[in-house]
Formats: sequence, C-alpha cells, structure tokens
Amino acid sequence: MSTKLKLLGVDVASFGDAFGATEESLELVFADAVAGTYKKLVVAESEDGTFRLLGGILVGDASAYGVLRPMVSSGMALPDNPEELILPAAREGAAPLGMPDEAVVCSCNNVTKGEITGALDTGGDHSCADVSCVKACTRAGSTCGSCVPVVKNLIEEHFAAQGKSVDKSLCEHFAHTRQELFDLVLVHGYRTFDAIVEGHGTGRGCDICKPTVASILASQTGGHVLSQETGTLQDTNDAYLGNLQKNGTYSVVPRIPGGEITPEKLIVIGEVARDFGLYTKITGGQRIDLFGARTEQLPAIWSRLVDAGFESGHAYGKSLRTVKSCVGSTWCRFGVQDSVGMAIALELRYRGLRSPHKLKGGVSGCARECAEARGKDFGVIATEKGWNLYVGGNGGANPAHAQLLAADLSDDELLSALDRFLMYYIRTADRLQRTSTWLDSLDGGVERVRAVVLDDALGLGAELEAAMATHIGGYVDEWAATLEDPEKLARFVSFVNAPDVPDPHISFTETRGRSPPRSVTARSCSVPPSPSAPRPWPGSMRGHDEHHGLGADLPNECPGARARRRRAGARSGGRGLPHPRRPTPCPRQLRPLRTGQRPLPRHRRHPR
Repeated sequence: MSTKLKLLGVDVASFGDAFGATEESLELVFADAVAGTYKKLVVAESEDGTFRLLGGILVGDASAYGVLRPMVSSGMALPDNPEELILPAAREGAAPLGMPDEAVVCSCNNVTKGEITGALDTGGDHSCADVSCVKACTRAGSTCGSCVPVVKNLIEEHFAAQGKSVDKSLCEHFAHTRQELFDLVLVHGYRTFDAIVEGHGTGRGCDICKPTVASILASQTGGHVLSQETGTLQDTNDAYLGNLQKNGTYSVVPRIPGGEITPEKLIVIGEVARDFGLYTKITGGQRIDLFGARTEQLPAIWSRLVDAGFESGHAYGKSLRTVKSCVGSTWCRFGVQDSVGMAIALELRYRGLRSPHKLKGGVSGCARECAEARGKDFGVIATEKGWNLYVGGNGGANPAHAQLLAADLSDDELLSALDRFLMYYIRTADRLQRTSTWLDSLDGGVERVRAVVLDDALGLGAELEAAMATHIGGYVDEWAATLEDPEKLARFVSFVNAPDVPDPHISFTETRGRSPPRSVTARSCSVPPSPSAPRPWPGSMRGHDEHHGLGADLPNECPGARARRRRAGARSGGRGLPHPRRPTPCPRQLRPLRTGQRPLPRHRRHPR
C-alpha cells in the first residue's frame, strides 16, 4: 500500500511496510530539522546477503517516491550504500541506480518498466517517442499521474542510451519549443504568423501553433487579439472574447479588481443580467459571472458594462484572471497590511498579460491566509515588516502549494520581484504549462528562479522589468477597443447570411427559478418522485424532457439524428430504454453558416 499527499504545504509519502512490521526488518533514518525533512527506509536482508526494500516514509521531500515505490514491488537488491537513496545529494561519482524491467512504475495500472521501454522499441511507425504516446499504449500515468515524472525520465534515459533525443518541437509545423519560438520572435521582431512560418516553420499552421504564436505576439507587442494580424489565430474563446459554454452561449465576466465593487456597479450587473436573461454566479475569484449570452448579444451586453466603468476580466484567455484578497487591515482586527489595496494594484498592473497558461494571484493581510494566496501562481502574504512573496501554486486537478521566493519585501521590492518573475515565466515556460510545473521543470527549481529574479544571475533584471513596463503602458481594454471597431464587431453574429437571426437551437430550462442551458442528460437535485407514482413506458414519452426513450422526440434533434439514435438503440437492444449517449443534433444544426455557404454533403467531403 502506498500514497503521496501534500498536507498543509508539506509533501508526505509512504509506501510498503512503512512501520517495519516485518520480522527482522531494519530501519535507515535521515532527519534534517533545519530543512524540515524526514526520510525512513525499512529494509530486510535476503538469503544471498543483499538487502531489499520493504517500505518507507518521506516527509518534507517526497521527490524520491517515484523511484523507491517500484523497488518495493520488484524486490530488487539495494546498492551497497542504500543511504544514497535518501540523502539530500549523492556523493560525487556515485553510480546512478538502475531500475530492473520487472519494477512496477505505475501501480494504478500495474505497468512495469519493461512494458514502457517495450513501447519505445516496437519499431516502425508504432514506436512511441513521448509521454502521451506511452500513456495511450501502456496506460502508465493515465490514472493518478504521480508516476509521470518517472515515465518521462525513463523515456529520456532510454533514448539517451541510444544516442537519440526526445523531440520537443511545438508541433509538426515548427521544429522549436515555445521558449525558442519566443526568442526568435523577440530577436527578429516578427509581427505576423506568416512571417514566422516563412522564417522558421512549414505549412499553414494548426490549432496548436496558431494560438501559441498569437499568445507570444500579444505578450511582446501588446496588440489586440482580434487585430488583422492575429485575429484568425485565436481559439474559440479568444475569437469571441468570452468563454464558450456547453449550449453554444458565452459567459461574460467583467473585471472586479481585488473583489472590491461599489453598489452602483452591482446594480448595473443586476440590470444587465435581468434585461438579457443571464444566469448569474459568484465565482471563487471574487467576481460575478454572467452565463447564457448569445453571440449576437455580446456587444450589447459589453456596451452597457463598459459605459458603467467595467472592463474585460479576461476569463476567456491565457492571461491574468484575478488577484483575490481578504479585507486586510482596512476592516479586519488581525490584518497587518492593506491587502485589498495591494490586490487592486497588482490586478490593474498585470491585467491583460498574456502567458503560457492562466495566471491567478492572491493577497492576504496576515498569516491567517484568508485569501488562499499560497494556492495561486503568485501569492502575497502581509507581515509586520512588509510582504512575503510565494510563487508556483495552483488549485485544480493537480493542486500545488506555492513556495516562498522572498520575505519581508517593501511595496517597490514586491512589484520589481513580481515583474521579473512573471516575465521570466512567460519567456521560458512551455505551452500550457502552469507556474508549478514550470518550477519543477527548471534545474534548481525555486532556487534557480530566486537567483534569476532576486540576484539577477543572468543579467536580465532590467530587461524583464522593461518588458513589463511596455505591457503596462500599452494596455487597452479589449472589449472597449472592440466596441469602437466595426470590423471586429462584424464577427459577433450566429449566421453570416442572417446577422439578426439568433441560433434557434440554443434553449434553456427552468431550475430553482434560474435559466441554465437545456440538456437532455442533466438531472436537477430535487426530491425524487414517489415510488408508488405510476411512470409511463419510456417509448411513449414524446416531447418529455426528463426521461427520453428511443421512441421519444428530443428537443433540437433533426429527423436524421433521431433515426441514427433509434438505429443505435435497436442494435444494442435498447427496447425503448433511456439511451446513455447524448443525442447528436443534425450537422447542419451544429454548424453556423459563418462563411455564408452550405456545408457539402457527407459523400462529397472526402472524394475517393
């Protein structure tokens, strides 16, 4: 049995016989009270005189978990000096530990090292060359993900032994990483995607390189994302300056810096939501999200919000989202600094900053940490002497606790350190890489970042601050600029050949007095009907919206889609029971005619 957790910001891991319950087992312990680490290995002597690992405990530093856990299941012999496995740094000249092919790397799916290397040696077009391919072929790292770093190291070591290197190209059109592409754009001063492809790429681009290049250009030039040069490069969200929802509508999120808002602005948000029939939700980032806006409604909604003093909250882009705050010393009797004022200053300073992934910040007015700053990409916590700066945290599916970068900073020192940190991250991080994984990928981790940001080890401090100053000075609200440009506004229609016609396939339902999107698979949390109440046979419930059988007519479903659904149910022996798959609308219903042309029939799309 094994597990790896993060408790109150401390990495903790245990595996195998962690408490030495096996008879004649021995314990090897290393404790460092200064660094806050504790490591214990439980070993037992084999008949041949060698020692094998039975289990262990890691506290404070669990980086060796991915290597030690497979050694328990494989029963491999330990090296002559097993203390090398848990000491902070191996002695110079010590030989690296080899993992046998029988060692289980992924305990979730019982995948061994031999199976992983076997996927790399199959030969031909079926050989894997990266982690994603190994995941698909062996399922290693596809469940909890804790073994992914070990899988990546095995792949790199395998190809290094063969004199090969892992391809880290951005995509098939660019034989460069995002970091290399960022430097090429910076050095050559490119301003268009075509110029970058002509100089360093091939083909016409794809859905990977186009948004990446658009983000790089926005980070360096500060231009509008819907400009003539970059408008066609944006993905679905950036293309319409809103988050696309499941029913084809968009969400509207105005910026509320630091979570501070006046009653007058609250009234405007309420009036807009009422007049346009929008679903309202208070977010975890201390903002108000308005859901259900149709494409053609977005300009009208934002026109009223901009007139009231709001601006884009960039909830749709890979950029700064929010800087969360507590009330700080303004109201709280425990606060030692003005956390709201600092949060507003930081959010207004970095608003619109395009980055490899989304950025979130937090400012807490005391050590009680009510703003959850250490769960953000950058977090600031007030002290009696100033501010502590933490970096590299995030929530989500793989939460990470932020690490202390600097302590007791003044206001100016804090801004300078954050300017450098964010620009250094934007320059060197990979595509869609959060700050936490970026820190882990750097040689030296947070110590390397501290040397670059605080000690200016690369001599880039002034350059990084100048790049941030360029962004701050050139910031323009994207929605305010869009409303002033008829060419940009022309894209906000459901149908090019019928600009004033809304998409008829967008529908809503009624739940708790609200209007969420209609979904044939959605079930509301309500009191279930009485077991004694008669229920009709599903096949007779035409037009019923809650329990659809194969004979039912579903909303927004064309005859062709209905026929396909019924045929699929007949093949599976559905007998009119509810089908597990969500019905697929007709292709013509799914595709707004943005080009003004009818889609080709299926048999003519791919001629033989």
